[in-house]
Amino acid sequence: MKKQAADGIVIVKKYANRRLYNTETSSYITLDHLAGMIRAGRDFKVVDAKTDEDITHNVLTQIIMEEESRGETMLPVNFLRQLISMYGDSMQAVVPGYLEASMDSFRRNQEQFKSAVEGAFANTPFADMAKRNLAMFEAATQGFQAAAPAPAPTPAAPAASKDAEMAALKAELAALKDKIEKLGE
Repeated sequence: MKKQAADGIVIVKKYANRRLYNTETSSYITLDHLAGMIRAGRDFKVVDAKTDEDITHNVLTQIIMEEESRGETMLPVNFLRQLISMYGDSMQAVVPGYLEASMDSFRRNQEQFKSAVEGAFANTPFADMAKRNLAMFEAATQGFQAAAPAPAPTPAAPAASKDAEMAALKAELAALKDKIEKLGE
């Protein structure tokens, strides 16, 4: 019984025994399969098989926790602490929109970042290594891409957010250059 929501979203049912059932393919899947669907740009909704409650948020959080536990973490401890401190704060309602707008800005600037890194390592022995690292970086960032467009940010946020993103990207690029120079020594 293939089942998709009217808007093309794949319905995944989660049973009490923690098994996930993809109604589109009529097969049981794992969290790794869901992560692969995200990277492939497929949108899905996870529902509790018994209550039909939407539990997508909880499952996505679980995927992030599994990815983080595999060794190479993407979320710095200070970021996690700051995020946790925002729960219950008067700014809590603003944080999700801000994070979505920041990630959207990051994705838009990803090509510019990629070109800058490739240009920095062109005609050097590290060019192939830089390309492989960029490929891994792109694969990792695809996990944050949402199929639905992010809500429009407030007019003042994009300029400040973009400037902050560019500064962060430049700092990361400088750190990458330092690391590669140290490897070459």
